[in-house]
Amino acid sequence: MLQRLQQITEAQFDSRRGFFGVVGDAAVVKNSQILKDVKIGPGCYIKGANKLKNLTINSREDEPSQIGEGVELVNGIVGYGCYVFYGCKAVRFVLGDHAKLKYGARLIHSFLGDNSTVSCCEILNNLVFPAHEQHHNNSFLVAALVMGQSNIAAGATIGSNHNSRANDGEIQAGRGFWPGLCTTLKHSCRFASFVLLAKGDYPAELDIRLPFALVRDDTPHHRLLVTPAYWWNSNMYALARNAWKYATRDRRKIKTQHIEFDALAPDTAEEILHASSLLEIWTGKASLRQQDRSGEATDAETLAALGRQLLQGPESGVANLEVLGEEMENSRRKTVLSKPWRGYHAYREMLHYYAVKNLLDYAREHPAVTVADMNEALCGARQRDWVNLGGQLIPAPDVHALREDIKAGTLAGWSEIHKAYNRLWQAYPRAKQQHAFATLLVLLETDRLTTAAWNVALDEGLRIQEHICDQVYRTRKKDYENRFRQATFRNAAEMQAVTGTAEGDRFVKQVAEETQAFRELVASARL
Repeated sequence: MLQRLQQITEAQFDSRRGFFGVVGDAAVVKNSQILKDVKIGPGCYIKGANKLKNLTINSREDEPSQIGEGVELVNGIVGYGCYVFYGCKAVRFVLGDHAKLKYGARLIHSFLGDNSTVSCCEILNNLVFPAHEQHHNNSFLVAALVMGQSNIAAGATIGSNHNSRANDGEIQAGRGFWPGLCTTLKHSCRFASFVLLAKGDYPAELDIRLPFALVRDDTPHHRLLVTPAYWWNSNMYALARNAWKYATRDRRKIKTQHIEFDALAPDTAEEILHASSLLEIWTGKASLRQQDRSGEATDAETLAALGRQLLQGPESGVANLEVLGEEMENSRRKTVLSKPWRGYHAYREMLHYYAVKNLLDYAREHPAVTVADMNEALCGARQRDWVNLGGQLIPAPDVHALREDIKAGTLAGWSEIHKAYNRLWQAYPRAKQQHAFATLLVLLETDRLTTAAWNVALDEGLRIQEHICDQVYRTRKKDYENRFRQATFRNAAEMQAVTGTAEGDRFVKQVAEETQAFRELVASARL
């Protein structure tokens, strides 16, 4: 396939001769030292650059790119609306649209997705998807795939390059990856979506398959501590704000790269379903260990049934169990799950909310729909494997077909490939609704939806939406009630004048309005 892509690219451009540099209409270039073989788009502003060589700088009047003082760019492509300032260095790179490099950042042999910001740091041999934030000194010491909506804290070292004799390590992180201050990782590691790593020097490779989890290096007790569904249970404000924040910051005029911003989407729903199954099995094993029956030969299905019975019962039934995660760290120390019962129930709430929310979208598109219509239109096998292609979620069979069409020559050029992406994006809303319907049937443990079950599901969906609204407010309110934050102000009135109040927070108000709209939509969809 790589050979075919090279052929497609070479066929699109005349490679028999070189090209002169081009400066587009209304572009400005001043006080710059070296410009060689550069295509500068219309409206671009370049001031004080040290060296620009073998570049395409995409720019237009409504999305101008800007290059500032001390910048050196060689062998790369700059997207529309990009800002590169203050001594940045980039070699063999691609910047997506509206990406920003600032304050001495180094981008080498890497791709940085749309709407991303990188400053004061080093990125080497990385594929970074859209909406990535990296504002402080930190570094990627091995190849990394970071699937967007991520935030890399100060001092983080993503992948030590000293635990192998070759530079063959890799880090793979799903959407929403957030390593804490001064976090150090060893390659190779893999993380599910929305994993938060607490500050720590993690001594061994990690494979965290529980999404929305908090991971801690509990050095005093010589264990790894993982809290499933931490975001949902303890920081609802940040989780709910995530999709709104990235969508609001998307300044692209022409959205060439399609992006799924919602934290609850088919990819994360499948991760949650898998994580729930793991929690059931691990809880079943913990119960047998407590009863000194761990030596019994028990298959995974029996263990899952036992764990499911315990997790769906009262919390007291698992309060004294030490639930251990398996194959999550390449070491001999234990991986202990913190609050597994709360995590399991949070996962079920997240799945239910995801399913009802998307089915309400379907009901809004089809005002006269009945449950029988939904069964007819949306029922089918659940698509379990989804691929994140630069921010766009695509069912794995469609990705395979796309590859085969490229290799076979059915898609003969880049424009045809881009049209194929657009067709898949147009089909995505219905595919997501079908997946949401299948997910709801899994939760209800049935193969067909009834009117009574639909109305009950709506009631539960509304309860969860009201819970989200309440937790968003409570989570935000903690910031204003923290006495240590108040300590830097003379009195409460001064703090309120500077920071405002939780009730006045713009996003808190927005969630309250969305909850009212959700309530009205549920009332109209009830059958």
